[in-house]
Amino acid sequence: MGKRIRVDKLLAHMGCGTRSEIKRAVKLGKVTVEGKIIKDSGIIVDPDHAIVSFEGVPVVYRDTVYFMLNKPQGVISATEDGRERTVIDLLHADDRLREPFPVGRLDKDTVGLLLLTNDGQLAHELLSPRKHVAKTYEATVQGNVGEEDIDQFKLGVTLDDGYVTLPADLQIIDREQRDNEMFSLISLTITEGKFHQVKRMFEAVGKKVVYLKRVSMGPLKLDETLPEGSYRELTEDEVEQLRLHRRAAE
Repeated sequence: MGKRIRVDKLLAHMGCGTRSEIKRAVKLGKVTVEGKIIKDSGIIVDPDHAIVSFEGVPVVYRDTVYFMLNKPQGVISATEDGRERTVIDLLHADDRLREPFPVGRLDKDTVGLLLLTNDGQLAHELLSPRKHVAKTYEATVQGNVGEEDIDQFKLGVTLDDGYVTLPADLQIIDREQRDNEMFSLISLTITEGKFHQVKRMFEAVGKKVVYLKRVSMGPLKLDETLPEGSYRELTEDEVEQLRLHRRAAE
């Protein structure tokens, strides 16, 4: 037998209203189970199999949620903060009901791909240092990134605290001159997630990251049609790719 849940809790989780509002809707005959009007909002159902409708519209219960956010600058990767705006504040109220949280962190001034979910097991697998999940960033770096930097990143870079990073794949996309100063547009793939790692890796070779954007994490790639500050649910295929990636890493 699968999990069981009260009808009013199921509908509240799916954003149909507060428990009290749903109780009133039940009394008004607006809720059906298996096509029959119910009068008790406390009826227990199997959410994976029961056909529950609210105001004539079937409600599909989802226990887990997966959102892709294109994180903007100035927002912190946390569920709550007394002073700063968080990535959870960017979600609609209905999408906050199942308490998603950011998988990993992007610095306040870093933009790009951030996965939000309430799937704790998946989050653990994606963040586990033992899994070496690849994360790719695009960055604008102050300085002339060259072949010697590519070679150094392949070997591993010694950070300011003495930690030597795992080998990383650095690629030069373009270079441009601004006010007599060279800037390099690069792509960097790392397989760990130390604090401020990308910025500290370039500082270790005498350069400074001035813009940083994450474009992929494991098999999940940022939807480039998604404006900064916007989000969408993952497609079924994207969720399946994450699950396959998790199984392959076991």
